[in-house]
Amino acid sequence: MQKFEIVACDLESQNSQSVTFETGMLAEQASGAAVVRSGDSVVFAAVVGSKEPREGNDFLPLTVDYFEKTYAAGKIPGGFFKREGRPTTKEILTSRLIDRPLRPMFPDYYYNDIQVAVYVLSYDKINPVDILAINAASAALMVSEIPLVDAISAVRVGKIDGKLVLNPSHDSLLNSTIDMTVAGTASAITMVESGSCEVSEDELLEALAFAHENIKKLAAAQKELAERIGKPKATVTPIAPEEEVEKTVNSLINDIKDTLSTPEKTERVAKFKLLDGKLQEALVAALGEEGAATKKAAAKRIMESTIQTEMRRMILEEGRRIDGRSLTDIRPISSAVGFLPRTHGSALFNRGQTQSLGIVTLGASTDSQVIDGLDDEYKKKFILHYNFPSFSTGECKPMRGPGRREIGHGALAERALKQVCPEPNDFPYTIRVVSEIMSSNGSSSMASVCSGCLAMMDAGVPIKAPVAGIAMGLIKENDNFKVLSDILGDEDHFGDMDFKVAGTANGVNALQMDIKIIGVTLEIMKTALAQAKEGRLHILSKMAETIQTPREGLSVYAPRIVTIEIDPDKIRNVIGPGGKMIRKITEETGVEIEANDDGRILVVSPDAEANEKAVRMIREVTDEAEIGRIYIGKVKRIMNFGAFVEILPGIEGMVHISQLENRRVNKVEDVVNIGDEVKVKVIEIDSQGRVNLSRKAALEGSVEEE
Repeated sequence: MQKFEIVACDLESQNSQSVTFETGMLAEQASGAAVVRSGDSVVFAAVVGSKEPREGNDFLPLTVDYFEKTYAAGKIPGGFFKREGRPTTKEILTSRLIDRPLRPMFPDYYYNDIQVAVYVLSYDKINPVDILAINAASAALMVSEIPLVDAISAVRVGKIDGKLVLNPSHDSLLNSTIDMTVAGTASAITMVESGSCEVSEDELLEALAFAHENIKKLAAAQKELAERIGKPKATVTPIAPEEEVEKTVNSLINDIKDTLSTPEKTERVAKFKLLDGKLQEALVAALGEEGAATKKAAAKRIMESTIQTEMRRMILEEGRRIDGRSLTDIRPISSAVGFLPRTHGSALFNRGQTQSLGIVTLGASTDSQVIDGLDDEYKKKFILHYNFPSFSTGECKPMRGPGRREIGHGALAERALKQVCPEPNDFPYTIRVVSEIMSSNGSSSMASVCSGCLAMMDAGVPIKAPVAGIAMGLIKENDNFKVLSDILGDEDHFGDMDFKVAGTANGVNALQMDIKIIGVTLEIMKTALAQAKEGRLHILSKMAETIQTPREGLSVYAPRIVTIEIDPDKIRNVIGPGGKMIRKITEETGVEIEANDDGRILVVSPDAEANEKAVRMIREVTDEAEIGRIYIGKVKRIMNFGAFVEILPGIEGMVHISQLENRRVNKVEDVVNIGDEVKVKVIEIDSQGRVNLSRKAALEGSVEEE
C-alpha cells in the first residue's frame, strides 16, 4: 500500500472552502493518482504513461477523459440500461478544459503515450468540479514519473454585484457578469475560457490578475505534495542531431524564404510541394537513395522546423507575415444575408479564405434542449452547432459526426452570441444556429460568430447588439514578442498562442486562450486584448454594411408564437380531464400549445389564422363571467321559473322568467327553447358564484362580447 499524503490549500473563495490534495489511498497501480476535495465535492484523477514511445511517433499522444458519475449527485441515470453511456457535451468540454493547459507542459521530444482519467465522485452543487478536475489531473501527473515541466492549477472567477468572486457556485454564476476559468503555473497563465456580459478589457485583465494570485497558492500545494511522495521523473532523451540532413535543408533556405513570401495559400502550398521534391533530390544526391529513404522522417521534421523558424523570424525582425499583411491587418471581409430562401434566417460570411455559412431555425419551447447532468435539470433555448467538413481545407477524409474540436468551437461561438439573445419572455422562441464551415484558413470559430450573428439578424431575432469575433496570435522569442491580428492557419500552427475574442462594440462576450509555450504574461494579454478590440470594431463596421439592425418581422416560414396570460388556476380548464380539451384544440387548429404553471400559454403555428382560432378556443374555456358584459349563449335547461343559459364553456347562468322580455311572460317556452342561442347580459354574480342573466337588459343594448 502506498503512503498516504494530504496537503491543504486555503483560498478566499465564495464559500470559504479549502482545497485539499490527497494521494496514496486510491489506484496504487497507476503511474500517479490524486484526490482533490473542496467542501463535499470530490474529484479523483489517475494517470498512466507508457514506458517507451511508439515506434516512429513524433508527437505527444495525450488522451484526457473526464467522467461525471451520476451517483456523485445522488442520481440514477435515465434510459433503459440505467448506467452512464456516451460522453455528454459537458464531459467533452471539460475533457478539453483539462487537456489544453496540460499539453504545453510536457518536455520537447517526450512522445510516450499518456492517459489521464478524471472521475467526479461526489458533488455538493456548490464547489465546481470542473475546476477541481484540472487541479486533480495536474496533481496526479506531479506525483507520477511522467515528466511535467510545472504544476498546473485552475480557478474560476465570477463578478457578482461588482465584486470579483473566486470559484462561485453554479447558481451564483446566474447573477455574474463574468464566468472565467483560468489555468496556469505559479509564474504564468496557460489557458483561459471565459464568457461575459459585454465587459471591458480592463475588467477581464483585473479578473485574470485575481485568478493568477490564487493559482499560485494551488500550484504551491501541488509541489509540496510532489516533494513529499512524488516518484523520480522519467528522463527525456533529445533526438540526435542529423547534421547532414540539416545541411541539406539549409541549402534550400532561399527557396523556403521565397515560398514563405507567397501571399496566396494555394500557390504557397503548391510551392511547398515542389520544395519537398527538391529536398528529396538533394537528400539522394547527398546520402544516396537508401540513405535518403532512412532519413525521410528526419528530413520532414527538420524542414518543418526550418520553415517555422524562418516564418517567425520574418514576423519578429521584419514585421511581415506570409500573406503580406502587417501585424494588425485584417483579411478582406464580405458578407451576405438571406442566402437561403426557405430557412428562417441565413448569412454567408467571408474573411480571406475562411468562409462560414450561418443558418438560423426558430422553434417552440418544446424544441429546447433538456440538459440533465449533476446539476438540476434545465432547458436550453439557444443552441449553436459548428460543422467542419474535410472539404473546407481541401482534404479527403471520412465524414463522421462532430468530434471534440467541433463541439468545443461550437460552445465558444454559442457563448459569444448567447449574451445578446433576447429574454425568453420577450422572444419565446428556441433558437438554433448552425455554422457550416465551407472553407477554412484560420479562425473559423470566430467566423461562425459573425455568420451566426448576421443570420440571427436576418431571421428577425431582436438581439441586443451585433457580435463579431477575431483570433489573435503570438510569436515570442525570449522577451521579444509580436501579437498578430486575424491569424492564418499556418500562423496558428507555427505560432505560440491562439487567442480568440468575441464581443460587441460595448465589450467582450467570450474569450478563449490556448498556448504552446510555458505561459504568457498579463502584459502580452493586455496587448492582445487591445489589438483584438481594434480588429473587432473593424469587423463590426464591415458587417454593418450588410445589415445594421435585425429585420422587423420573422420569415414567412417561421412559426408564430402567441402568448396568452391567464389565471394559473384556469390551466386545468385548458388541459381538460385527461388532456381532452388541449387535444381538441390542437386537433381542430393544428397548433402546438405549451401551458406553463405561471399561467403563460404559448400557442405555436406558422398559420396566423390557426393561432387566432386556438386563442379564441382557449379564451372560451378560461374566461370568467363579468357583470355588465353581454354574451351569446345557448339554452341548456328550462324550468317553470326561467331558463339556464351556457354563456362560456362550463359556465351557466339563469335568466329568470321576469328577465326574458320587456312584457309579462306566462311561459318560458313562449320565448326560448332548449338549444336556442340567445343574447344575455350578466346582471349579478352572487356570493356563491351563481350567475344571474337578463335577456331583457341585453335587448335594451350594450357593448356586445362574444
